[in-house]
Parts: sequence; structure tokens; C-alpha cells
Amino acid sequence: MGTISDNVREVLAQIPGHVDVVAIGKGHPPGEIREAIDAGIRCIGENYLQEARLVITELGGSARWHFTGHVQKNKVKLIVPLFDLIQTVDSLPLAEMIDGHAGRLGKIMPVLIEVNSGEEPQKSGVMPGEVHALLEKVGALGNVRVQGLMTMGPFLEDPEGLRPYFRNTRALFDELVKTGVPGVEMKHLSMGMSDSYLVAIEEGATMVRIGTRIFGPRASSH
Repeated sequence: MGTISDNVREVLAQIPGHVDVVAIGKGHPPGEIREAIDAGIRCIGENYLQEARLVITELGGSARWHFTGHVQKNKVKLIVPLFDLIQTVDSLPLAEMIDGHAGRLGKIMPVLIEVNSGEEPQKSGVMPGEVHALLEKVGALGNVRVQGLMTMGPFLEDPEGLRPYFRNTRALFDELVKTGVPGVEMKHLSMGMSDSYLVAIEEGATMVRIGTRIFGPRASSH
């Protein structure tokens, strides 16, 4: 691993201009996040509210902030004011809760719908066959704006094994673009992480979530 700046430059050099890189903070301190921003990162993703508050308080408007972890319902009222996009909405009750808090703040909250592309019962995310019905309901909410889909895919040793899951999610994304859902804008397809982002881009990702490849291992434990 080089410096954070070197890592960012290497990653950005590999990635086509139409793909957004979301650098996942992974508990790294504001100074290290700032180094990534200075090297050209525009979006920072955070999985944990506590870590995010510390970093966003210090770095605020220098990047766009994405919440990329599992959303606990008791944290929604704190997540909505801090973030520019929530990538992990996977149910109508959660979307309604976000809508309520956003409404009280006079904010339109952009979100992505998390798709359980591996159809794994223990994982969060909406089953692919249920995404369209959920979008129709979420699209009707006044203060939430769906801007696309996000998926993790199963945990596999070989990133090549993720290709069919990414491909299926891209096909679902394309189908939703074509049919069109009122109040929904299919703009972002967030797929791929440090080990799989190149495969994800080949399969149509417009947004990748890269932590370890930029910052190294997670900086603090939970």
C-alpha cells in the first residue's frame, strides 16, 4: 500500500469518468479522510453514525457524504440531517421514517434501494423480484427521492464470482429505467468494493464503494 494520496490517484486512473468513487472511511480519522479528498475524492461513505459525526463535523462541505451501512431505525433522525445520500434503504417502513424526518427538516433525502442480489435470507436488502413494488410506494413519498440501486452481492473469495449478481442487478436497473416509476430517478447503480470494483464497472456500475484499497484496513473496532 502506498500513501492515501497515491492510492487515490491509482484508483482514479483505473476508473472511467462516468463512475463515481465513494471512499469508505472505515473509522479513519479526519486528517486521513482529508488526504483522500485533497487527492481527488468527491464522495465519502460512512458505515457507522458515530464515526461519521466526528468526520463530518470537521470536514463538512469539502465532500458529499453517503451513508453506506445498515440503517438502524433509532438512528434515522441523526442520519438524515448529516448525509447527502443514504445508499441502504431496504423497506417501506424505513423509507417512511426517513421521509418523516426529512420533512421536518424541509429536506429532500436522496436514497438508493439496497438489492439483495444473492437472495440470501440472512442479508439485508430487497429481493430483486420485490424492488419494483417497493419503488412505486417509495416514489410516492414527498421527502425521499430514490436515485437508483445499490447491491453488495454474496461474500466470495474470488470477485469474478460476483459478476452474475452485478449483471442481474444491472439488468434490473435497466428495466426500471425503461419502465419508469413516478417519483423515481434511476441515476446511480452502486456496486463493487475494494476487491471487486473493476468487475462491477465492467458489469455497469456507475458508483463504486472503495475503502481498504484507499485507506488500508479498518482503523477501529466495534
